[in-house]
Amino acid sequence: MAVPVAFFAAFFAWPVAAIVARGLKVDGAWRFGRIADVVMQSDIRHVLWFTTWQALASTALTLLVALPGAYVFARLDFPGKQVLRAVVTVPFVLPTVVVGTAFLALVGRGGLLDELWGVRLDTTVWAILLAHVFFNYAVVVRTVGGLWGQLDPRQEEAARMLGASPFRAWRKVTLPALAPAVAAAALMVFLFTFTSFGVVQILGGPTFSTLEVEIYRQTSEIFDLSTAAVLTIIQFVAVGAILAVHAWTVRRRESALRLVDANVTARRPRGAGQWALLAGVLATVLALLVLPLAVLVQRSLGASGFGYYRALTHDDSGTFLVPPIQAIGNSLQYALAATAIAVAIGGLAAAALARRDAGRLVRGFDALLMLPLGVSAVTVGFGFLIALDKPPLDLRSSWILVPLAQALVGAPFVVRTMLPVLRAVDGRLREAAAVLGASPWRVWREVDLPMVRRALLVAAGFAFAVSLGEFGATVFIARPDNPTLPVAVARLLGRAGDLNYGQAMALSTILMVVCAVALLILERLRTDRSGEF
Repeated sequence: MAVPVAFFAAFFAWPVAAIVARGLKVDGAWRFGRIADVVMQSDIRHVLWFTTWQALASTALTLLVALPGAYVFARLDFPGKQVLRAVVTVPFVLPTVVVGTAFLALVGRGGLLDELWGVRLDTTVWAILLAHVFFNYAVVVRTVGGLWGQLDPRQEEAARMLGASPFRAWRKVTLPALAPAVAAAALMVFLFTFTSFGVVQILGGPTFSTLEVEIYRQTSEIFDLSTAAVLTIIQFVAVGAILAVHAWTVRRRESALRLVDANVTARRPRGAGQWALLAGVLATVLALLVLPLAVLVQRSLGASGFGYYRALTHDDSGTFLVPPIQAIGNSLQYALAATAIAVAIGGLAAAALARRDAGRLVRGFDALLMLPLGVSAVTVGFGFLIALDKPPLDLRSSWILVPLAQALVGAPFVVRTMLPVLRAVDGRLREAAAVLGASPWRVWREVDLPMVRRALLVAAGFAFAVSLGEFGATVFIARPDNPTLPVAVARLLGRAGDLNYGQAMALSTILMVVCAVALLILERLRTDRSGEF
């Protein structure tokens, strides 16, 4: 645990504490009264209300749209099911900047809806809600559908034999068993939308602002660190509460259920109702998930074919110090370095947490590992600039700063992927190897590693995809001569002109393709037959 604890203390706890202290300390004295002063401001109260309201609305809308899809993937068997499962998961691994750009091409000025019917939804709350459904659809489908596919259908059939109607049998038997999975999925969607940054930054315009966007505005535009620190504390407390409730739902979900092989419960659609449901889910996937991505690709091509892609090799727009095409190489290099760090840190943490004799302190660190996913990435990025400016951690001019920030987000995914597999390894195998004279390192190499190798590859793939699309922290610390793909897209969208817009679409398409390829590889390596993350 020493290395993971030191890593998170130096590169997460210290930067966040530094920016909070910078905002709440005046002449060496703490001014906690500043919290009440900030909360009482009408514009801040509006931000808090909108952040909570849009997260609740996005969660409800996502459940409404995605639960039929969860049933289809769990209970129905049809041609192309595995391909469609990968398609619905692509939006989840896409960077939020790409999601915002795709919906901008669909519902924004000059977008597809604007050209066909004169309808514009950008700078409206509907664009934000639809983009959040697009992003989180796979969370519900995989989390709820994974458990749904393993529930023994004979329990519901027994209720039908006793005279219950189909709806009553589902309400009395299936729904209570699914409730913990639905609650867990809803909490994760709420967490992702509560801390939404890239989507709101691109689609919300100056009208709508979440806590994350407001923290960015206060630090980078207004330079009011005191207000930003207060908002960081509020977000930190809210995220901590969400994660505590999520841990409780996960424990409930792990209670005894009668589970069977998911492949046994899936059957070909029977009757007009199931065929209609399958058709409706396919139509939803095409309209809500595939169409925005297709429009993104179409807009990247423009009227001149690959003209916008060729323009990426030139530095004529004045947006960067280097041609935008260099952002691709930068992102790949940063993501590879971040993946190596995340796998090392997350693997060590998972190995420690998997020990059956782990103490309460070690188990408590499991929950703390999730905090980087919910705490403002903007705060972390800005905290890097403030805290890591003195030896021995004077890293402001070092290239390693970006991979470190990205690894903070990737490490929790590594832990969540590897921990269940490590816990499933029979401890008696390790004991037998030790009795035969194997050293602890050889026990790990000969016993654990062969069993967790595939999970390790999946964890590395998730860390790579997440690192590739990290935006909130990177936007602060990426240098103008070494921009990453998400930062390059955001800066191009922030400048007027068709060329900048087309180049942003082209870079977003490239980023989408890279993430989709990584996901397809993960789908081939996936070890969890239930389809869960």
